[in-house]
Amino acid sequence: DIDLSFGSQWLFMFLDEQNTVPWDALIYVIGQIVYGGRVTDPWDRRTLLSILSNFFRPEMLQDEYKMSASGIYTVPLLGDLEHYKDFIRTLPIHDHPEIFGMHENANIAFQLQECEILLNTVLSVQPRAAGKSSGD
Repeated sequence: DIDLSFGSQWLFMFLDEQNTVPWDALIYVIGQIVYGGRVTDPWDRRTLLSILSNFFRPEMLQDEYKMSASGIYTVPLLGDLEHYKDFIRTLPIHDHPEIFGMHENANIAFQLQECEILLNTVLSVQPRAAGKSSGD
């Protein structure tokens, strides 16, 4: 993914040039420049920056920092590649809204919207009932 690549390059550049991590600059560059061109709605961009500010913070550098109240999402301890793969396998397949700082109702609203899209799609491909022809 090109956005991830650019974001990583910015991160490495900032870390090489600064003695401390410039959290605000990282949030701005990644939120406004790297992903900002793809997120055109102002409210969506605001949400993106809010989510980034939850992840780009000094506490993330602490061992086993909990990114969610439930403790499901934590920062893994330092390890080798296999350690990280094992850690990722323990994560839920579907992300809970809490990881994005949202209430569980956000998931309900999303599921209702997905259900409506699915049902509308099914209905749109159903054959239309033909009327009886007169003259029989």
